[in-house]
Amino acid sequence: MTVQKDLQKAVAAAESAKGTYSTFSQSTDDQTAKQMFTQMTQDMDRHISQLNSRLGVTAQNQLNQQEDQ
Repeated sequence: MTVQKDLQKAVAAAESAKGTYSTFSQSTDDQTAKQMFTQMTQDMDRHISQLNSRLGVTAQNQLNQQEDQ
């Protein structure tokens, strides 16, 4: 499996987790749990951003390699 495919799978998993945490945050009345799930949702936003950034670098590297051939 290529790094690009691994990154795409990681983005999909992170987006799924983000949705789950967001749903949990909205559905609980426990303020401590709500705060925890909200923080976890925000953490996943950062993870997704980092993964997408790396995915962009990987895609650019592939283009550069193709041009060099």
